[in-house]
Amino acid sequence: RLRLHDGKLIKDRRYHLRTYPNCFVAKELTDWLIDHKEAPDRETGIRLMQKLMDHYIIHHVCDEHSDYKDAKLLYRFRKDDGTFPLSKDVKVFMRGQSLYEKLVSMEESILKVREENSVKYQRTFLGCEMIDWLVQEGEAENRKEAVELGRALLEHGIIQHVSNRHHFFDSDILYQFWINFRRRCRLTELLNENSSRTLSESPDSPFCLRKLNSDPGNTSFLSVQTNKEIKIVSAVRRSSITSLAGNSNPYFSTTPTLVFPPVAECNPKSVLKRPVTNEELLSPGAPYIKKTLTIVGDAVGWGFVVRGGRPCHIQAVDPGGPAAAAGMKVCQFVFSVNGMYVLHLDYQTISSLIMTGPRTLVMEVMEAIE
Repeated sequence: RLRLHDGKLIKDRRYHLRTYPNCFVAKELTDWLIDHKEAPDRETGIRLMQKLMDHYIIHHVCDEHSDYKDAKLLYRFRKDDGTFPLSKDVKVFMRGQSLYEKLVSMEESILKVREENSVKYQRTFLGCEMIDWLVQEGEAENRKEAVELGRALLEHGIIQHVSNRHHFFDSDILYQFWINFRRRCRLTELLNENSSRTLSESPDSPFCLRKLNSDPGNTSFLSVQTNKEIKIVSAVRRSSITSLAGNSNPYFSTTPTLVFPPVAECNPKSVLKRPVTNEELLSPGAPYIKKTLTIVGDAVGWGFVVRGGRPCHIQAVDPGGPAAAAGMKVCQFVFSVNGMYVLHLDYQTISSLIMTGPRTLVMEVMEAIE
């Protein structure tokens, strides 16, 4: 956006006796993307700008077109007309970017390369150092408010403990900015798709389904649907994460590919009696205890279902599976996966972490005290 302003592609334009401020012509912008190596061809340029439209970054000046057309139509960045939706997530992200820019621009910045357990980490700081700096610079009124800001940054993936083992605390624990806001990003990165992204879009948690019986020749699983019927879906093996191929028959397959029933059938009603927030789980004196479970997966998975997000909970546990043997129960909340704090993640992301991780799964869960 700023480069387009500098290049005078964004300017006030007159059309049908009306002036539209701060807008650009779609066809001219597509030309610009190709000339500046942001897109290899017009088709890619159109896909890139459509991505920006889908995420409410740009829009047609009169909102008469919901798609990006490579034509002499006027579009505008929502940041230029005040219609950009400032959700809580966006506000936290922008606050993190602002703090990062302020820190890296300072002399004697607290951001440094530091070493812990013989591993060097970039853009690191101590929790107490950050608290001191936030209060000193007027970014927070007191230490409590600074801790809350640090926790929000961590929960949104902007900062993290260097080994993903701790939430944000006012202590000498080492953290780092996970995002390098000054890295030069190319627009084409928006179109990159990988296996974990494909997995996260699947309607169910693939690692949770269990074998129908102990016969190694039978690769089927049971999946309990909302209509109380039992249907058969194909086996989900950890090696199949890179081949998320569908099958013509959504209920039975003799090959170990990933086959998912329709979304409506894969999202049973939550087992939670009421919604629970992260703040409630982490508040001092909360009626929850933390347990560490070590689950050794068998040939087909770990035997449980996760659902929800921020925090995720255990939706179902196979009584004969590895998770049940390790002490997992329905309604527990997932605190960490293999040492990584995950209370701020959704179940699709946690699915990806587990599927791509080691066979032996170490999970911390929070359980209500009866």
